[in-house]
Amino acid sequence: MKIRDELLLCLVLSLDCISKVNTENQLVNRRRGPDDCHPVVVAHRGASGYVPEHTLGAYALAVTLGADYVEPDLVMTKDGHLIARHENLLDKTTDISQRPEFADRRRSVSILGNDVHLGWYTEDLTLAEIKQLRAMEPNSHIRPGSAQMDGVMQIPTFQEIIDLVKGLEVSVNRTIGIYPELKHGSHFESIGLPMEQAVVDVFHNNGYIGPNAPVYIQSFEANSLKKLKKITDLRLLQLISRFQSLTKDLKEIANYAQAVGPEKSLIIPRDSNNRLGASTSFVVHAHAVGLKVHPYTFRAENAYLPVEFRSNGSDSCFGNLYGELEAFLATGIDGLFIDQPDYLGRLRKSCL
Repeated sequence: MKIRDELLLCLVLSLDCISKVNTENQLVNRRRGPDDCHPVVVAHRGASGYVPEHTLGAYALAVTLGADYVEPDLVMTKDGHLIARHENLLDKTTDISQRPEFADRRRSVSILGNDVHLGWYTEDLTLAEIKQLRAMEPNSHIRPGSAQMDGVMQIPTFQEIIDLVKGLEVSVNRTIGIYPELKHGSHFESIGLPMEQAVVDVFHNNGYIGPNAPVYIQSFEANSLKKLKKITDLRLLQLISRFQSLTKDLKEIANYAQAVGPEKSLIIPRDSNNRLGASTSFVVHAHAVGLKVHPYTFRAENAYLPVEFRSNGSDSCFGNLYGELEAFLATGIDGLFIDQPDYLGRLRKSCL
């Protein structure tokens, strides 16, 4: 526990330091907003390259590292609470398998006809039960430092994330955006736990209203976004995992969303040798129909980088993420999702 305690202490001290530094900026009349810098830095699952994902520690660290937005993936509990997990399966990101009191909750589930998986699911536990679990680093072989925090932090609710963000805004004297993704919306609706109204209610109850609010709501499911468009004017982003009929699809997306989040290979694909190839026309076409472009996901470890930007060493060693970022920034993207948000912040030329 000594190493974990020291890591937590470092995080607390970093927050205190940021707060003291920003005391000097209190005379600034206008608080900087998350869209005032270009490109926009979206902290993917928080600062998930350093701290276990979707924890208050990951979101807090992301803010201290300069992120404009923090990105919580949202799923539902049995009693209808929104919590932050990458998926409703709890096996990889929590210590539930080590807790005998939940052994009888393990079951096989198929999400809307997809592959059946045996495990523990958020919809089978109440929020009180979820709060007994602790977060785990799902990629400990790539991120052994983050894994030192295993078993320390709770799984946060969406409301707790908002409360954290609002508190940190005072410390850093700038507005922090919130960029949730609704995960498995159709699945949750099919079991009587619709997500769209729930997330809108939380936002509206906390004063996030209108297209100028520091918010994007994202989903891979177009139907979910279309439902959201009917009940809120908060900004929406369509995630895209595959390249299909580019012009037609983007025109359709522009009818209900303000931005698009393509998998980054749709902008610059990799060749057979895992090197970056020539850029596509994706950004040009998206901008032509009025869509912002925020590709995903950028990571500093060798395991995730194109060959030409890898360093000597193991998959867990950091390579030249700056090189990959510069290649993508040259395409005209408006922002991006990144696990180590401090990297992109260092490349930005200026903020408004």
